[in-house]
Formats: sequence, C-alpha cells, structure tokens
Amino acid sequence: MSKNKIHKKLGELASTAISGNDISSSVLYVSALAIYWAGQYAWVTLSIVAVVLFFFRKIYGEVVGALPLNGGAYNALLNTTTKQMASIAATLTLLSYMATAVISASEAMHYLSNILHVLHHPTPFPINMFFPTYVEIATVALLSAFAFLVIGGISESAVVAIGIFIFHLVSLVLLTFAIFYFLSQNGLDQFNSNQSYLPQNGNLTRAIFLGFAASMLGISGFESSANFVEEQEQGVFPKTLRNMWIVVSIFNPLMAILAITIFPIGDIYNDVAHNSSTLLSDMANISAGSWLKWIVSIDAVLVLSGAVLTSFVGVSGLLERMTLDRILPQGLLKKNSKGTSYRIILMFLILSISVLIITKGNVLLLAGVYTISFLAVMTLFVIGNILLKVKRKKLPRPENAPWIGIIIAMTGVVIALYGNIVMPPKVVEIVNEATGEITKKVMPSNLALFMPYFAVAMGFIVIMLNRIVLLRGVLKIVKRVNSYIITTINDIISQEFVFFTKGDHLSNLNRVMLYIKDNEHTRKIKIVTVLNEGEKVSDKLKTDIDFLDREYPDIDIDFVVIYDKFGPELIHRLSEEWNVPVNFMFIGSPGDRFPYRIEELGGVRLIM
Repeated sequence: MSKNKIHKKLGELASTAISGNDISSSVLYVSALAIYWAGQYAWVTLSIVAVVLFFFRKIYGEVVGALPLNGGAYNALLNTTTKQMASIAATLTLLSYMATAVISASEAMHYLSNILHVLHHPTPFPINMFFPTYVEIATVALLSAFAFLVIGGISESAVVAIGIFIFHLVSLVLLTFAIFYFLSQNGLDQFNSNQSYLPQNGNLTRAIFLGFAASMLGISGFESSANFVEEQEQGVFPKTLRNMWIVVSIFNPLMAILAITIFPIGDIYNDVAHNSSTLLSDMANISAGSWLKWIVSIDAVLVLSGAVLTSFVGVSGLLERMTLDRILPQGLLKKNSKGTSYRIILMFLILSISVLIITKGNVLLLAGVYTISFLAVMTLFVIGNILLKVKRKKLPRPENAPWIGIIIAMTGVVIALYGNIVMPPKVVEIVNEATGEITKKVMPSNLALFMPYFAVAMGFIVIMLNRIVLLRGVLKIVKRVNSYIITTINDIISQEFVFFTKGDHLSNLNRVMLYIKDNEHTRKIKIVTVLNEGEKVSDKLKTDIDFLDREYPDIDIDFVVIYDKFGPELIHRLSEEWNVPVNFMFIGSPGDRFPYRIEELGGVRLIM
C-alpha cells in the first residue's frame, strides 16, 4: 500500500465526538416531543429508550466486531444475505443521513437566527423562488462548509467534532446546575402542579406507547459509528457505543424532568413545533437569564452543525462501501490527495441542497423520512445480528449479544416503528418568516412523508442492481446493437472473481457457484486451493471442479493450485497479479483457530 493511502486512525475521543454530536443533539428536541405525547411521564419513556439502547450496544458490538468494515447495517446484511436485502438497508441509511443533514443544518440556522435576526429577512427576487429567507441560504452555506471540511480529511474533521462535543457537554452540565439553583430558590410548585396533567386524555398506556415511539428519536445517530469503523483504532468502536449510551441515558431523561419543573406541560403541548427547537434555550433563560440562553443557543448551533458533520462522515463510508461492491457507479471512488472520495461527498451535498429547495425550507416535511428510516435501519441491524448468529456461528467475534437482549431490542424498535407509523398527525404552527403570518397546519403522517423519498431512492438502487437485465432488454428492443451498450456489458461481466477453497464438499462449492450466479455480474471465477509443499490435490476435488464446469457452462471456471501460505500477503499479491480487487475474493466462514482477523484480510468477503 502506498504511503499516501495510509491514514491516521481515530482514537476514542475523536470517534465518540463524530458520532456523539449526532446522538447527543437529540436532547435539543426529544424532550419536547416526549412531553407532547407522554406528559409528566416523558422521563419514563426516555429511560425505557436508554434500556433498549443498552442492549443495542451488545448487538452492534457483536456484528461490527465480527465484520469490522464500513457500511453498518448494509455490511451486516451483505455478509449474511444478498445484495438486494443489503441494498434496502443502505437506502434507508442514506435517507436517514440525508434527513439528518438537512434538518440539523436548518435547525442550527434557526437557532442562529435568534441571535442574528437578519437571517429572518426575506430574500430578493428571483432567489426567493428557491430560498424564501436568508435562513435557507445560511443552511446551504453550512452544508457546503462541512462537505468541504470532510473532503479535507477525516482527521481534520475530528478536531472540529471534538471541540463541538466538549462544548456541548459543558453547556448541558452548566444548564443542569443553573436549573437546580433556580429550583432551590423557587421550589417545586410547577413540578407538583404538572403531576395532575392527563396526557392522552388520561390513557396512561397510550401515553407511554406514543411517548416511547417519539422518544426513540433520541438515539438517532447511534448507528453512525458503525459506518466509519474502518477509520477507528483497534478496540475503539465498542467504547464509542458505551460513551454515546452514557450521554443520552443521563441527559435526555434529565432534561425532560427539569423541563416540567419550570414549564406547564400544557404550554409545551400547545406549541410543540416551537418548543422542539427552543425548549432548552428557554429553560436557560428562565433559570439564569439571557447569558445562559446565549450559551445554549450557540451550543445548539454548534452541536447541530456537528450532526451535519456526522452525516457527511457516515454517508461517505457507506457509499464508498456500496461503490466498491458495484452497486453505485465506479467513478464515485476517485479520491483526492487526502484519500477522500470527494465525488461521493459532493453528490450527497447536491442531494441535500435539492431536498432543501424542494421543501422550500419547511424541513418538518422530512420528519417522517428521518423517523421511519432511522428506526427501520435499527430493525435491520438486529436482523443482521440474528442472521450472523445463525449463519456465521464459527466467525470469531469479540463479544456476543445475548438472545434476551436481542429480543428486547427488536421488540423495542418494532414497537417504536409501529408507533411512529400509526402516530396521529400533529397540528403545528407554521410561521412565514418573510411576512410574519402564522397559520396552523395538520402535518401529513410519517408514512406518507417517507414513502415518496424511499420509492425514488430504492428505484435507483434497483436499477443499479439489475442493470444487466435492463441492458439486455434494450438489446432485444433495438434492431441495431449500440456498441456502447455492448462495451458496458462486457466490462461488467469480464470482472473475474476468486474463491479460496480448503477442499470443500461439492455441496459447498455448488452454493458458491449459485451465489456468484445470483448476486454477481461475471462469467469468470478462479477456484483456488492453497497447499503446503509436498501436499497433493485430492482427486475428488478435481472431479468436483470438472462437474461444476459442466453444470455451469455460462461461467468459465479456472481451477488453480498454489503452493504457499494462505494469509494477507498472498491475498494482496494475487490481487495485484490477477487484477482482481480484494473485495471480489471470497472465503468460507473461518473457525476459531483461523490465525487472522477478518479485517486483516483486506476486505475479503464471506460467502458461506
């Protein structure tokens, strides 16, 4: 590997900061949402979420520990199911990151507009056709700034993320002490008064159910660390999970309790759209005055900006992995001198800005996309863990998630997903920042908001996965074959794949061929066996290869015997000699005595 491709790995603080800014920013809005649905029991629903997240730590630790490659849920399903199933997870993750980036950037600029009031001013014609106020222009500027920061290198991005994360934690601690001091002077009259509030018309079960569903948004971002695990130092990943869990388990329930010691629950319920954006700054203003409100507002701007950074870092790792697996166009892999796939980041930036234009700055329309995408990704990750246990029993892993924990986590996330789908639409006040006019609007259901975005994104992925079939359909329609189409097809199917066998039974070898036939676009495969000096190839293996050659006439099978030691050096040497990328090489699931960790093999994929 050349020197310009060797990057410094991220330590515990940097990795926690990058992913932690996303999940910890939820404290700015999740308390208001939980109180809206669960009233004074919001802290209970947020505490239940902390319990569910505790079990997710083990689930993520097992899956990513066994398969420490970028891609999160996509990578987990790719190595346990098919590309089609993995692509669904990838699409949902992409939508989640897109919604996170746009919502976080917009909310950050709305917080900033409370300090810089000029951002509320309407923009001149014809700019106002796309961006009604300067808030939207500032949102585009923020998205662009963090896109180019990530293009400059993940180490440079980590420095910014650390500063934001530390400032955010200090601000929350400062706000907590300020409220405690305020309560020591003013008592708990408001808290006691709120205990008589009847959430959901007195239906406690419904209140807890809907409150829990809304509270699960408080852990959005927990999946981000898995999408850039290859950039982290050995052993850092489980520590990031622990640290994120501690932050949200303490501050999210705590802020919900503190909120109802200061405000009447009815006030929060009647203006959830406003309070989901300004609750903490309002708490700061009442407890300590404008100076703390400024600090919390600045913190909100910074930590929401940090969530934008997390989105760009996470989506970069995810889409690069998908591109390596030929789901996306290979041109996206082109890197700059920092080793960053800048075309992927620019594509995501353009996508985010286009969504901001389509919604005309009303990013509440993305709430359903954000909610369902995130919860569906968490659900698929649990499924990936179950499949890993069932289908990859012998694969070494640093820890094992207990089945009871998997059941609790799956139950929790499915309930939250169902709750967000059936959740009654909220009535919110929409402020026209250009005119100051206030109108009440019933928001569409989360599912209605989610489906159009998912259909468009999934449609593109389906086209990429079935491009050979579609291209061949074009060849049947047109009378004259377009030479460009033929060249494209030949380039795709000429890619050779490699399977290393230890002398597998015919049934195992046949499963390999079926997987190649069903999931990969190729007509060439090398079946390689590596022997020690003096060993001989069994006659049975030769007979099996001859049988497969006759059984799959459309695939050219090349049987190769190599006398060497199987390991990373041999894999990389053969990759260069045969011009076969390492991620197009397969092995069976290794056992406990296998001398190498799977990440040491450079991206070799498991096929059985």
